[in-house]
Amino acid sequence: MGVGRRMKKQGPPPPLDESRISSLKKRKALDTEDSTQVKKRRPSGNAARTAPSGKPANGIANSGLKHGTKGIFLDGSAKQAAKRSQQATSFRGARKQAPTAESSDDDAADLLGDGEDSEDGSLGASDDEDIDLETGGLQDDFLESGSSVYDSDEGNGRAMFSEDEGDSDAEEKLTAANIEGLSRRLDATHEDEAAEAQIELEEAALQTNIDGDRPRILQDADDDEEGATAASRLAPDLQLLRTRITDTVRVLDDFAKLSEDGRSRADYTAQLLKDICAYYGYSPFLAAKLLDLFPPREAFAFFEANESPRPLTIRTNTLKTHRRELAQSLINRGVTLEPVGKWSKVGLQIFESQVPLGATPEYLAGHYMLQAASSFLPVMALAPQPDERILDMAAAPGGKTTYISALMKNTGCVFANDANKARAKALIGNIHRLGAKNTIVCSHDAREFPKVIGGFDRVLLDAPCSGTGVIAKDPSVKTNKTERDFMLLPHLQKQLLLAAIDSVDHASKTGGYIVYSTCSVTVEENEQVVQYALRKRPNVKLVETGLAFGVEGFVNYMGKTFDRDMKMTRRYYPHKYNVDGFFVSKLRKTGPSPAGAGAGVGAHGVGNGVDGKGVVDVEMGMYEDGDVEEGFGGWDEDEDEAYIEKGRRRRMKKKGIDPKANRINGKADGTS
Repeated sequence: MGVGRRMKKQGPPPPLDESRISSLKKRKALDTEDSTQVKKRRPSGNAARTAPSGKPANGIANSGLKHGTKGIFLDGSAKQAAKRSQQATSFRGARKQAPTAESSDDDAADLLGDGEDSEDGSLGASDDEDIDLETGGLQDDFLESGSSVYDSDEGNGRAMFSEDEGDSDAEEKLTAANIEGLSRRLDATHEDEAAEAQIELEEAALQTNIDGDRPRILQDADDDEEGATAASRLAPDLQLLRTRITDTVRVLDDFAKLSEDGRSRADYTAQLLKDICAYYGYSPFLAAKLLDLFPPREAFAFFEANESPRPLTIRTNTLKTHRRELAQSLINRGVTLEPVGKWSKVGLQIFESQVPLGATPEYLAGHYMLQAASSFLPVMALAPQPDERILDMAAAPGGKTTYISALMKNTGCVFANDANKARAKALIGNIHRLGAKNTIVCSHDAREFPKVIGGFDRVLLDAPCSGTGVIAKDPSVKTNKTERDFMLLPHLQKQLLLAAIDSVDHASKTGGYIVYSTCSVTVEENEQVVQYALRKRPNVKLVETGLAFGVEGFVNYMGKTFDRDMKMTRRYYPHKYNVDGFFVSKLRKTGPSPAGAGAGVGAHGVGNGVDGKGVVDVEMGMYEDGDVEEGFGGWDEDEDEAYIEKGRRRRMKKKGIDPKANRINGKADGTS
């Protein structure tokens, strides 16, 4: 075993410092008692070589780090710990100046008394003393002693806390008793700082409410003329336009505080309309019509949402697969997707695809249909039931028709009609690809359907419209829609809706419902059309759509008042639900249509209200000559003869017979 630290301090004692004689006398009596107790319990032999359980035998228990921590935390009183630390510091300074002779004598006595034990490697009296100190805490007499054990590692005692311990004594005051209070105080300090920061932010935001800091958006008349002349020569500053739009919206939200003196609300609205037309590229007519639908801030969000495309969605064809199986197959092909939402059990939203979704084996096999999420809504509102007769009056390209067939599980009968024969080709292709076997495709003017066939359990009318809800898909709508379009389209939609109502069998046990929907957000094409139908057909009423979300329809708009049940209709906006703008309403036919209204009769009955050219007098339910047709309208023999002759010639050509040669031979029946 190496030479102990006490061996290094042997030598002639230094001069005695008389200033510490009084304190040394007190310590001498205590040292005598401690020496007697230590000699009694000092082990001998091999037992003395064994270190105490859980304590290292290499002298680490005597280090300054050990005693520095024990002296503070084991005592339980922060005040006493601070006092001991101060006494130890003053004592170390005194020892460096003049070590006492008596302390040296004690060291020599300890060396002579512990020599044999030290040679055997056993723990000395100081080690036992330290062990007792560890269990009982540091004593004041130990701190005042001349032992070099305590201050051998003088800097280690301060390493327990942060570097700035000397600047703050918060750690020295931390005990088990006051830790909760200090924690609460710290939390309160943080809350005060956060509150002050929030107040500063609010003050900065409210600076615009001060009269001197009100935004100056509108210019004088002279400035407007000069600015208009200069702006016509330069490209518009988009950043300036956007800043002015946001400032105008903010002023309109708090007009009383932020408006300029002498300026009316109409001035700010006109400026906002002008900036929207310049920034987003709308025609003034359409921008004004859309701006009237919303408050200024929501209108700004609507215009902004139309600048970004809607998410790509697909509809699972449940006639051939399930959504979970389809999702797994597409994921294996590198497609990132997730369900559209809880409101749909068949929709999937596509985020990223490594392959074209219109050319995958799953698509070609008819497992899914590329379809906008908003197009699910009319079919969900229609809620077709198995074994019913359904009419889709404007079916192309077939997304809604095939969805109806899937919900009916290929039972019953679905009449898919579209007046455009070119679009009917795409309708037929999708019907075959998705495996809809209960569908009949026809191409008629939808206004003829009360005459062609009626008695349907349910009718879906997704009417042609201006497309103001799908501007993100077709930006040309911004400029190509005029006031004339918003006069002709509502007139056509009113005719189609009356024809749809007349085609429904009110006596149906499971149905009698009509769903009217458009991909437009204007009131002229939605609420006004439904209100017109309610006024002209008192045998129908609005019912709940059954859709889980959506904005209620307008009951009052621009001085117009609609039926109180109009709130049962649903509106969908791109800035609210991230879907295309849409309108969905559901009506139920409660009784037969009035005379001359073109009501369907029975399963194969046809109505009236349509002339030979397919024109419906929607105002009076009469023919254009004013004569009201009573009962069944009969057949037009001349028109039917042309169709019969055309069919006969086609049949003869299939048999390889020349129709002209056959007529010369006098065989008009088409038989050989």
